[in-house]
Amino acid sequence: MIQDFLRYLETEKRAAALTVKSYASDLKSFEAYVHENFEHESLQHIKKSVIRSYTVHLSKSKLEPRSINRKLSAIRAFYRFLEQRHQLNDNPAATLKSLKTSKKVPDFIPQNLLETIQNEIPHDFTGLRDFVIFELLYQTGIRRAELCQLKDKSIDFSSALIKVHGKRNKERLIPFGFKLAALMKTYQEKRNAHFNSEHFESFIVSNKAGACYPQLVRRAVASSVVAISGKLKISPHTLRHTFATHLLNNGADLLAIKELLGHSSLEATQVYTHNTIDHLKKIHHQAHPLG
Repeated sequence: MIQDFLRYLETEKRAAALTVKSYASDLKSFEAYVHENFEHESLQHIKKSVIRSYTVHLSKSKLEPRSINRKLSAIRAFYRFLEQRHQLNDNPAATLKSLKTSKKVPDFIPQNLLETIQNEIPHDFTGLRDFVIFELLYQTGIRRAELCQLKDKSIDFSSALIKVHGKRNKERLIPFGFKLAALMKTYQEKRNAHFNSEHFESFIVSNKAGACYPQLVRRAVASSVVAISGKLKISPHTLRHTFATHLLNNGADLLAIKELLGHSSLEATQVYTHNTIDHLKKIHHQAHPLG
């Protein structure tokens, strides 16, 4: 049943590979718990109390509510799938509620600190590639997985647009400025000359001309932020948060940011409004007569 559900996610829902992998891990952990503690129960015939017991078990394991909710989401989706295919008499996850979580405000890099990174462009291939990775993440808000899948043909320099395929294979277009265009062209020329070839599997390539992969992006970001002192943790996703926050701080419309990020709902984008309080204080101080 779990394998049928995973195939459904891949083929019909077109879920990302990482999403399918995550659901598989969460459901197999749940299945192992059921078999160990309720040996006469099958996943198809369990009661709501079994899922409640599993939730308590996860809480006692000191997992964060956010992590528990992710696992519950997988269980909820799995039983909804069985229900839709009439393989259940009663859905045990129908009334399953998520745990309360505190809203986490996305971390971002202040604009003045970014200027210390963007002053000098490296000339060697590896340094230039890492710099391009950093600038693409910051200037377009592209996801790490989307960047790894980016091809040369996905970049339209004449229209200054990048075509990406996001979650659930949803396609969107991201604009870019002339400075980033010049940087990407310089990188392409350096890459092609470095490997004496113009044919690559992806736009960003490894030191051995292989396809881009998540760890490569993470290391590239880490190597690019050594100039920022006092910043202990900057991930590729931090740059996506930074992209959205800087747009919002400089007057961009929230709906436009939603489209640029590829969010399916405005709720996911609204979290960035929490980061603008310092900006609002500055406006109030400058504009109000008694500020």
